[in-house]
Amino acid sequence: MPGQVGSIDNEQQGLLAYLAQMRYVLRLTAYGLTDEQLRATPSASELSVGGLIKHCASTEAGWMSQVRGEKQELDYQAYAENFRLAEGESIDDVFARYDRVAEQTEKTVTELDDLGHRIPIDHSVPWNSKDMTHWTLRWVLLHLIQETARHTGHADIIRETVDGGTGYALMAAAEGWPETDWLKPWTPAQG
Repeated sequence: MPGQVGSIDNEQQGLLAYLAQMRYVLRLTAYGLTDEQLRATPSASELSVGGLIKHCASTEAGWMSQVRGEKQELDYQAYAENFRLAEGESIDDVFARYDRVAEQTEKTVTELDDLGHRIPIDHSVPWNSKDMTHWTLRWVLLHLIQETARHTGHADIIRETVDGGTGYALMAAAEGWPETDWLKPWTPAQG
């Protein structure tokens, strides 16, 4: 996938394309990391690259479940566990789940084909505004883009702390871009 979203023909296509781009850039933060590095928490928080990717997959799945009107139970322990890779869980497992979530998101949005589709707001949690009755599908997609982008920024900082890898250098390495005077593809540290 290139470093920028391509041309778009309509709002729905644009929202889905930007969400796909944010997922891709988030996934790149894991490129070339060892299992230990994916679990590393080198900042003041308990966040790791692997855990952030897992969290974004779970968050998107939850929002799309809400869009489809499926009943959800809030489980705060499960929520906390979605910020870290479980024992024996690999990044490939997380990527496979994220791929399924992405497919389901695209299917749901395409089938609804109405960005104004209303989703009732769950008022049982304190962070949802009590003076609103619904979100729209458009709002949910924009929120998912924002949420994924914010956590990609967290993952970028963690990744750079772990081994110095940065966004475009990782993208260059993953996509086989040639080295230039201003951009050198990421390579694993020697020794």
